[in-house]
Amino acid sequence: MTGAPAELSALVTRLYAGSDLGGSASRSAAAALKTRTAGPATVAATASVGSWMGTPVAVVTAADDVTLAVGPTWRVVGGWWPSLGVSQPSLGAGGPRWVLAIGSDARKGQPLERTRADVLQVVGVDGRGGGGVMGLARDLWVPLSTGGKGKINAAMVFGGPQAQVATVKAVTGLPLEGYVVLGFSGFKKIVDDQGGLPIVIPKTVVASHAKNLVIKAGPQTLSGAEALAYARERKTLPDGDFGRSRHQGEVILAAAVKAKLAGPAAIPSALTSFSEVGRSNLSAEQILTFTAGLHTLSPLQVGRGVAKGSFGTAAGQSIVVLGAESRALFASFRDGNLP
Repeated sequence: MTGAPAELSALVTRLYAGSDLGGSASRSAAAALKTRTAGPATVAATASVGSWMGTPVAVVTAADDVTLAVGPTWRVVGGWWPSLGVSQPSLGAGGPRWVLAIGSDARKGQPLERTRADVLQVVGVDGRGGGGVMGLARDLWVPLSTGGKGKINAAMVFGGPQAQVATVKAVTGLPLEGYVVLGFSGFKKIVDDQGGLPIVIPKTVVASHAKNLVIKAGPQTLSGAEALAYARERKTLPDGDFGRSRHQGEVILAAAVKAKLAGPAAIPSALTSFSEVGRSNLSAEQILTFTAGLHTLSPLQVGRGVAKGSFGTAAGQSIVVLGAESRALFASFRDGNLP
């Protein structure tokens, strides 16, 4: 097997030989592999190795088979193995899963995890090939997990990303697994390192944050700076912060489509790039199975939505008060899918 450390190579050999993996597989992966048939004596496989927050991760591909593994004592944590007669992918505990994607408003010299959240997007998968991306406008006036009421994006200032997750959980009723958080410079670096972001822009946007940069309607490949400008623009949009949140969902979905086209083998490199500039409380097993799950999605089965409400004022601030439409959106997302 090319590209694999010796211990990982030995583990994959045991997997295809039909051997008992014992403690070298997660509970869910072991259950999925229990009914597998033995594969060929020799398997032409390729390993892609990277890291997530200091923990080694790997994706091993062999024809249509994909094995997800976590080190440093290598364990199989998921994958799909049609050549071994395993009918369904093993991607963690199964069922719906949700992760909160946070964009930090931190400027140079400010802590990434203790400034206001500039982006709040809940990314969900239903475990059946569908999913959704739901945006939360920054001005939503809600109870904060740190106490009192405030704009939803203030939770990170008072209690960090964990407090932001707790606040969003309470507001939406969705059992978020955890968070990923990026700053402006980190976002731009990732987009540029991956060769730009292919996306279809519905309407031409003049980005006031970027010296009135014009992002034209139609198919585009945005640079990191252009993608950031598109995701942050609010002032020139007719629906303001709601439109801004919608754009952010478009960017996330475009990134997911690009990742799907790159194939599962590209996951370790992407996770390594994120780890260099971002933060997360998700374990290597959680993020590896979640991102691999994105590769099983059909883009046509991934819906988008933005939690909206009525405008008002509180504590001298312009705010948005959640209404019945947003509560219906939250309820609709409880199966991990949006229409």
